[in-house]
Amino acid sequence: MERIRLGNTVFEGRNNAYLIPGDRPTLVDVGVATDSVRHDVRDGLQAAGYEVSDLEAIVLTHWHADHTGLAGELQAESGASVYVHADDAGIVAGDPEALAEERDIRDRRFSEWGIPDGPLDEVTSFLDGHDELQGDRVDVTPVEDGDRIAAGDDELEVVHFPGHAAGLSAFAFDGDDGREAFVGDVILPKYTPNVGGADLRVDRPLETYLDSLARLADQNFARAWPGHRDPIDDPAERARVIAEHHRERTRRVLSVLDEHGPADAWTVSAHLFGDLSNIHILHGPGEAFAHLDHLVAEGVIERDGTEYVAAAGDVAVDELVPVPETKR
Repeated sequence: MERIRLGNTVFEGRNNAYLIPGDRPTLVDVGVATDSVRHDVRDGLQAAGYEVSDLEAIVLTHWHADHTGLAGELQAESGASVYVHADDAGIVAGDPEALAEERDIRDRRFSEWGIPDGPLDEVTSFLDGHDELQGDRVDVTPVEDGDRIAAGDDELEVVHFPGHAAGLSAFAFDGDDGREAFVGDVILPKYTPNVGGADLRVDRPLETYLDSLARLADQNFARAWPGHRDPIDDPAERARVIAEHHRERTRRVLSVLDEHGPADAWTVSAHLFGDLSNIHILHGPGEAFAHLDHLVAEGVIERDGTEYVAAAGDVAVDELVPVPETKR
């Protein structure tokens, strides 16, 4: 397996694509649709002795443009089959109904979160101004949890980990040191994947993501190959650390409501993260919403219109935000 490092000047952090050589050359994730990333992909393939035309399969961890943008043009050149989880297939394929649904949910959430006009115009312009990064339409083959995909000289197993995105999936394989996986943005080595803003279609986003972290820890992967930055040598421990981060953030959200009274998601986000710009105008209140939504569902706080109101009494945050136990 060869890691191909991709630039990313639009969104945060460098991306990774992974080439699986063998009888069925396979690329895992493809990067955003920009000229510089096109060169990165081609140079990486050539360094490993391959051309785009050699690809027979492209496997996508989730629908975000920095993972899927080049899939359409690479497929057109190579004839490769493109696999993505069924929950993300419509968006990757450019299906008008799927795209309209995502846009409708986005508009509704922005209104519910209370984003002021200035930041609202900024984030809307940012999102609508980068439509071309999604690239060409793709003929996708939807997959589900537990499916197996022929890749290289072996197979990849689909392991569904929703939360950051509805269809986010890892692709597990037998590595030199045990079972490993390409994990996309399920876990990342340096920062925590956004939950709540990264895919507005996800119901109960925090609970969904915490369940995925627990499931990942149970997989006991020897190594994880993330969508950004370097490999993770103890994926279960990283999942535990991220869950602890969300436990602490839940405490901070409760503190904001206790100290400042009823507030909408935008106001809570401002207390958590301060001033925000471009994509963070989506991710900040989205993350605040994920925690507020979780607390409402657990009966800890109440929602009154667009505002959230703290309830009296102590809150057992450790029970609300479970942290997976890891095997040593």
